[in-house]
Amino acid sequence: MLELANRFMFEGHRIAWGSLGEGPPLVLVHGTPFSSQVWRRIAPWLARRHRVFFYDLLGYGQSDMPDADVSLGRQNGLFGAMLDEWKISRPRVLAHDYGGATVLRAHFLDGIAYADLTLVNPVAIAPQGSPFVRHVAQHEAAFTGLPAYAHHALVTAYLGNAVARPLSDDALSIYRAPWLTPDGQAAFYRQIAQMRQRYIEEAEARYAPPDFPVRIVWGEDDAWIPLEQGQALADRIANGQLIRVPRAGHLVQEDAPEAIVAAVLDGSGQG
Repeated sequence: MLELANRFMFEGHRIAWGSLGEGPPLVLVHGTPFSSQVWRRIAPWLARRHRVFFYDLLGYGQSDMPDADVSLGRQNGLFGAMLDEWKISRPRVLAHDYGGATVLRAHFLDGIAYADLTLVNPVAIAPQGSPFVRHVAQHEAAFTGLPAYAHHALVTAYLGNAVARPLSDDALSIYRAPWLTPDGQAAFYRQIAQMRQRYIEEAEARYAPPDFPVRIVWGEDDAWIPLEQGQALADRIANGQLIRVPRAGHLVQEDAPEAIVAAVLDGSGQG
């Protein structure tokens, strides 16, 4: 498990973060419905050559889960505030899923520059959202009020759909635990209900090849986001180059963590 021993106050809310290693800064940003623990098998390898920073998004993991805005429209502001807190500029960045959307918004909307960017199955092309996500968004209150056993089963099934191979009991427990408290149950459906297409479209309208290297890693068996969206993003910001990972689902960190380590350490010539 990664240790998030530090707390940063962002607009009145506590954000949990940690770091490992020494060297050039490398920032890891997780997606939904996960936490920074998606990097627990990856960060120690990257920390051999970098100072690796990781944090839990607002509304996730060990960070506060307020009854407030935890949408993509707020997360890029948090990302920029974390960089200021760490006193780093133009870091290397590795981001997954909604973390990918967050750092793309931070660059294309807020002007934050990176040394290089590695994206893993990012949410970046409209339309977004599975039928499950769309249904929850329309019935948030009903899902928030589910009996604990039903919520437990739903979260378990949802997480299981993120991988091409069954999650280990330990991994499932790690990802599921933050959502199983009363506050966590409300937070789980809150973050889904706050998913808005416009947050993707705002950044997508500005996509163009940036002035730093971009690598996009894609689990070919992603059941949440079609491979075609990965290729469409690569065509717009990565000169068409897409690193396809066979026998890996949306959560490549579990199915093929070595593919991510290789992309980061070998892809830019800085590794």
